[in-house]
Amino acid sequence: MLINSQIIIASLYSATGQRKYVNGPERSCFIAAAMECPRQELRTFCLVLAYTGCRISEALSLVSASIEIGENAVALRSLKKRKKMIVIRQVPVPAALVELIQETHDLSLPGERLWQWSRSRAWQLVKAVMAEAEITPGPHATPKGLRHGFGVHAIRSGIPLNLVQRWMGHASMATTAIYLQVIGAEEREIAERMWQ
Repeated sequence: MLINSQIIIASLYSATGQRKYVNGPERSCFIAAAMECPRQELRTFCLVLAYTGCRISEALSLVSASIEIGENAVALRSLKKRKKMIVIRQVPVPAALVELIQETHDLSLPGERLWQWSRSRAWQLVKAVMAEAEITPGPHATPKGLRHGFGVHAIRSGIPLNLVQRWMGHASMATTAIYLQVIGAEEREIAERMWQ
């Protein structure tokens, strides 16, 4: 990326060294807090963000037909790709999430948006669930931090980089490759051998 004649390398850390992604325990706490949320539509929204790694605007654009019940998948419209053709990517999700969406939302109207909130209101609601999950404030404690956390979780779970790229809707593999920067269990295990 080139900005004002300077090359900026994408990173999972801010210029001040703060982490930009929710880590594994924070992600688990967020999912648990979402599951406990008394507002069912907020519960499904938060879980869609956590389980698909989509952008907040992509989640808000989901309609009933975007939930692929037989496939246990969510069909996301890639909003960053502003070409003439529409780009849809399928992201597999747990069957329990699809069931919860079916229980919470009326999927009989194919063009009906699942959530009617503005982007800023959705952001505030997600931040409130993060506070319930006791996630320490910082650049990671945002919907974008959930997106980055999804990428990190996918890589640590052994998902091939090309699938992570497709699921996250990245045009370039270089963008997805930033998730390889995070130290995983294998790397820690190798380092521990060195310390013995």
